[in-house]
Amino acid sequence: MKILFVAPYISTIYGGTSKIVKELIEGIARLDVSVDLITTNANGTDNLDVPLNKWINQENYRIQYFPCWHQDDFIISYSLVKWLFNNVKKYEIVHTQTVFAPIISIANWICKSSQTPYVVTPHGMLEPWALSYKGWKKKLYYSIIENKLIQKSQAIQTTSSLEFQNINALRFKHSVFVPNGVHRQDFELPAEAEVFYQQFPETKNKTLILFLGRIDPKKGLDLLAPAFAKVHQQFPHTHLVVAGPDNIGFLEKAQNYFLQAGCFDAVTFTGMLNGSLKYAALSATNLYVAPSYSEGFSMSILEGMASGLPCIITTGCNFPEAAAAQAAHVVEISPNAIADSLIECLTEPEQAKAMGDRARDFIFNNYTWDRIAVNLCKVYQAIIDKQPLPQSLETQSNEFIEK
Repeated sequence: MKILFVAPYISTIYGGTSKIVKELIEGIARLDVSVDLITTNANGTDNLDVPLNKWINQENYRIQYFPCWHQDDFIISYSLVKWLFNNVKKYEIVHTQTVFAPIISIANWICKSSQTPYVVTPHGMLEPWALSYKGWKKKLYYSIIENKLIQKSQAIQTTSSLEFQNINALRFKHSVFVPNGVHRQDFELPAEAEVFYQQFPETKNKTLILFLGRIDPKKGLDLLAPAFAKVHQQFPHTHLVVAGPDNIGFLEKAQNYFLQAGCFDAVTFTGMLNGSLKYAALSATNLYVAPSYSEGFSMSILEGMASGLPCIITTGCNFPEAAAAQAAHVVEISPNAIADSLIECLTEPEQAKAMGDRARDFIFNNYTWDRIAVNLCKVYQAIIDKQPLPQSLETQSNEFIEK
């Protein structure tokens, strides 16, 4: 089996999608599948310092970066498109990442024109909130370009049961549910919290609440600000850590939310946390919060739960399974609902800890990359063999939706 992944970016500054792509490729490659990745050197307002137009060997796959022009998330690469046009027929499956990206739309069109099977992963970009944000532009692009190209794909990988349901409501009938995951070994031993305290000393001896994600309108920081202000008034020892990259210039507006709510002095904006510092932050944290309006399937939520943290997430995070397993508080998308759930956890710490313990077991038992890679390879093989998409993957979604 020979698979090509196409992603507009892979830099960590773009958040969870970049991590998902790399982790999924590594998981598939460990199954003795030949996997290549082509992407660009986009890196927010900068470019990655990487070799261009040549294969770079990783442990068990190859990656090739192409030069590009980019503005925020809008990325164009003539050389990538040219390479794909000349080489696409060498692969049995092309798996494209995200939608509403011209470079991906062109990649899908090349696959369709060359009759090369392709799989599309929207990463939450076809969710109702995401479709309504900057709505008229997306409606126009979707109706003229995106819809037809997605319809012609051989499969749409959805990463949550609700995304599966919402995509089917858009009249796509070839979606499969293959979620994201974590590496169990990354969370089996807690990291040293002191590493985080040394970097951000104002957080030491505080009850820490962690937001881990991009600084972006859909992440709900406008909801979190008044929610945390309410929590901090009742629990003055609490401190909020807002950890994540600002690749669209939204940071100043996000900070103003907390200034207006009157709790800015109890908030630390760390920027992006990677590697040992991110795991140290998870170890130092008491509560995790994801106030999002919309998600595909959040990597940071999986990481918070795998760390054994009591997690408060909104219905927009598309993780009802966590509520069903009593592994997280899944609340309405409102400041009061978020605040009330945080206050409940702070008031009942033993119950909150028990929920965190359930969360850890729930993620380890259901959401690991090794398991997910096997399921995705079943989808690839069915497409190559021109067989129906694996029913077991679709049934998993349908069974949950019917409950």
